[in-house]
Amino acid sequence: MTATDRSIELINAAAQAAADRLAHDIIAYDVSDVLSITDAFLLASAPNDRQVKSIVDEIEERLQKELGAKPVRREGDRDARWILLDYVDIVIHVQHSEERVFYALERLWKDCPEIALPEDAVKTRGKAEEHAQLNGGTEGDQS
Repeated sequence: MTATDRSIELINAAAQAAADRLAHDIIAYDVSDVLSITDAFLLASAPNDRQVKSIVDEIEERLQKELGAKPVRREGDRDARWILLDYVDIVIHVQHSEERVFYALERLWKDCPEIALPEDAVKTRGKAEEHAQLNGGTEGDQS
């Protein structure tokens, strides 16, 4: 089983929205072979809580306007350290950079196929590390 065309369309729109809001390290996995509850995961991160929320808001708005998709669940808003958007077909995780390193979701899904993303999203790879180096190796909260 592979992710549906609709799931790929949602993932690509969400990835572009995240890239437009300067998310770091955007990556997507086709998890349809290992999970029955969803087709794909999108992971993205940001160096501060405010940016995490901004990325999530942009993804939600873009998917609603362009594709008529609304999340069935949104979790993690209060702290904005890890916000999850559940669209059933896809699940989007936007994490503060520190949470991204600590929980390392990529390790859990590394055996799943990566989903090709828009060029702008691919260009975000390595941005978290670059940001950390520019800020003396720490990801301190800027909110």
